[in-house]
Amino acid sequence: MAEKIERLPITDDYIFKRVFAYEGNESVLKDFLEAILKKDIKEVQIKNPEIIPYEKGEKRGLLDIKAETDDGTLLDIEMQMENKENTEERGTQYLGKMITEQLKVGDQYTKLKKSIVIFITNYNLLKRNSYHSVGRMKFDETEEEEYVNMGYKEEDKIASKYIEFHYIELPKYKKKEPAKFTKLDQWMCIFTQNEEGIDMAERENKEIKKAMNTLDFISADPKERERHNSIIMAEYNRLTSEHNFFEAGKKERKRRTEKKMGLERQQENY
Repeated sequence: MAEKIERLPITDDYIFKRVFAYEGNESVLKDFLEAILKKDIKEVQIKNPEIIPYEKGEKRGLLDIKAETDDGTLLDIEMQMENKENTEERGTQYLGKMITEQLKVGDQYTKLKKSIVIFITNYNLLKRNSYHSVGRMKFDETEEEEYVNMGYKEEDKIASKYIEFHYIELPKYKKKEPAKFTKLDQWMCIFTQNEEGIDMAERENKEIKKAMNTLDFISADPKERERHNSIIMAEYNRLTSEHNFFEAGKKERKRRTEKKMGLERQQENY
């Protein structure tokens, strides 16, 4: 009997991109995006399928997935393992960049495409009772002193149809009470390593079966495991260096403070 290979974690941004941006896996990403956006997608094109080499000191944020759907919607999909307390700021910057890079000088504003940023986080981020939160730019409620009766039965609510955020918080999903097993729930079983849920999802969704086959193929490849381990080690070394630098700075500041206080005491004794 062949030894069962331990699956690499799909929550790692490198493995995440290897599965969802794998050549021939466009249908896997399409199904996943349909589950998140809750709409049918005819086709999805991965705009950055290449895996950028990981070098010492390089930011892991390079391993995102950029895609475009058949209706022209642009997407930036990010897997975030560690809470660096800047998710909202990073998401805003990513979305702003997506918008500004679309139009060149002289282009008509009507060419602008909808931009969506999707964050999948391995930590709780929002004070919301939902594991999947959708954010859009909306108008505030009309204030009484600014009300003008224009006869509108229903007012516009969306201030811009070109901006959208999605936050998927994995720890929250783990606490979800058993309910209707949606397509997004199926995908969440993969990210939370819910083996019973994965078995059920594979039976109900061929794209999830395809994703797991890809993950198994990558996990069984010694070169892929070595690359994954080297990325983890490089990240560990980077964090260790940052910690050591911080501690060294604290010691130096303490030494200078003590020296200054010593000099002040000497001056007082004269």
